[in-house]
Amino acid sequence: MTPIADHQHSAGGASSIWRVAVVGFFLVFMIVPVVATALFSVSVRWDRSIWPEGLTGQWWVKVTSKSAFKSSLANSLFVSVGTVFLSLVLVAPTAYWVHTRLPRIKPLVELLAILPFGLPGVVLALGLIRLYSGVPLPIINTANILIASYVVITLPFMYRAVMNALEAIDTKTLSEAAQSLGANHWLIFIRVIMPNVSSGVVNGCLLVFSAAFAEFALANLLVGTRFKTFPMYLVEFTRFDARQASALAFMSFVFAWIISLSILWVVGWRGQPTRGAGQEKPT
Repeated sequence: MTPIADHQHSAGGASSIWRVAVVGFFLVFMIVPVVATALFSVSVRWDRSIWPEGLTGQWWVKVTSKSAFKSSLANSLFVSVGTVFLSLVLVAPTAYWVHTRLPRIKPLVELLAILPFGLPGVVLALGLIRLYSGVPLPIINTANILIASYVVITLPFMYRAVMNALEAIDTKTLSEAAQSLGANHWLIFIRVIMPNVSSGVVNGCLLVFSAAFAEFALANLLVGTRFKTFPMYLVEFTRFDARQASALAFMSFVFAWIISLSILWVVGWRGQPTRGAGQEKPT
């Protein structure tokens, strides 16, 4: 082996070791807090040594036996699913229309899409209350205003995910081909464009769901105890028992992962090609 080849081989090996080290450090950094939270939620005591002093499931039993647990979990699931549905209905057609029909205003829409990142929760909550307090609609102090506010703060996640997927495909050619077959604009969007950007839509839905499920500030300011969500229920336990709060935090993490993996599994299962009746199984 020549000196140049030896140098390239050693450089490639060093690069591989560096990548493995970076990924390993990232995994440890992300997994250790979750594992520590789970251990603390089942520990009898953990303040005098590096390891828990005994394990018990009584904190999980106590925190899940209350009626507020089921109601708060159901409320969070309701507003999260409602936020995902409303975001998808509003953002996906808008992103498609801007990308294909109104490309000149794309910079303006991009600016509007990132504005929620600069809006503090307190300012947004007070603005929504002042705006809708005089509207004769069942919005104030209900889950409706919570879903509407979640749509606003999660707008960047859904819009950017859908727009990235649209920019990755040739929407013009697909639309023209569908139009030549007699499809109208809505049929093109639903039957042609959406299946081709399903990966971006799923990513956006997962981000929106996770953000809405874990949001606390707006829920506490807009509805308070009238519509208690799971994060509000969790914060109540942080004031008097951190072990029960850790159990709730780990449950929240598990719920989000189960729902995310379920959505990914359903999308992947539906996206698998079906074998025709006359096709033989590969040998």
